[in-house]
Amino acid sequence: MAVLAGRQRNLKELHMANLAGINLAMQTPFRADGSIDFAEWDRLIDAYIDAGIHGLVLGAGTGQHPYLTEAEANELYEKGIKRVGGRCNVICQTSALNMDEVVRRSRHAESIGADALMILPPYLEGPDDDDGIFEFYRTIDAAVGVDIVGYNIPQATGLSVSPELLKRLSQLENYNYIKDSGGDLSVHQAYLQTDCKVLNGADPTTVYAMMAGTVGTIWGAANYMPHEAVRLYDLVTAKEYDAALELWGKMLPSLLYVWSHRYVQCVLAAAQHRGFGHGYVRAPLQQISDEMRAEMLATLAPLS
Repeated sequence: MAVLAGRQRNLKELHMANLAGINLAMQTPFRADGSIDFAEWDRLIDAYIDAGIHGLVLGAGTGQHPYLTEAEANELYEKGIKRVGGRCNVICQTSALNMDEVVRRSRHAESIGADALMILPPYLEGPDDDDGIFEFYRTIDAAVGVDIVGYNIPQATGLSVSPELLKRLSQLENYNYIKDSGGDLSVHQAYLQTDCKVLNGADPTTVYAMMAGTVGTIWGAANYMPHEAVRLYDLVTAKEYDAALELWGKMLPSLLYVWSHRYVQCVLAAAQHRGFGHGYVRAPLQQISDEMRAEMLATLAPLS
């Protein structure tokens, strides 16, 4: 039985996308009036790829996915995948509250060439038991033929993916990755004991998760420090831990700030300050105060 299980895992891995490295949870560049600036979208894609990132997550939380219509998300993904042109991996978020919409969004993203789909569990009064969450992902798994990146972010969804549930989910054909934004290194390390590949999503634990064996990140703060994020990954991969921790010390002040304040707004303010995007959010989000912006930008000083 153990030999058979090993063979099944090996066969499964042959068909998996390789999402190792820095997968940048890409911002959606809005103008002041809330419209999408597609020219800036193209420029940012090129800039991030030139910085060496390994993958782009389109429609990420940092990309304000909840405030994009389905049509807007589809257009972003179509144009984004075309612009990337195979130069890096592309993960598309296809989360939605309606089950049919999740499947429809997922099939569309797959049809235009997404390497993987990032999908939140059924949040907002959906099933919160393990069987219900498993059935949700089983339905999506049966509808697509591309990797699914599950998502553990209990502070936003109210749902926690337990290590036991992750073991079950990893037996599905396409559920091959999980983004862990919970920030609990004990849970993260338990995830690493399963057959599912783990991507860190909690900014303040990034370097430690990398050292523990996570295959990579889905990282919002990489919007304002893509070069540093790639360098950190390269140093840890090379086991140059002293140099990695030295770099981490320069990154940490801003990471602690964005993580404990208004994440999206702070990341976008930092990105705009460093030449990546316009810094605007779309309603119902509000721009941060001048005071908070000044505090945020002060934390970037070690990166200069």
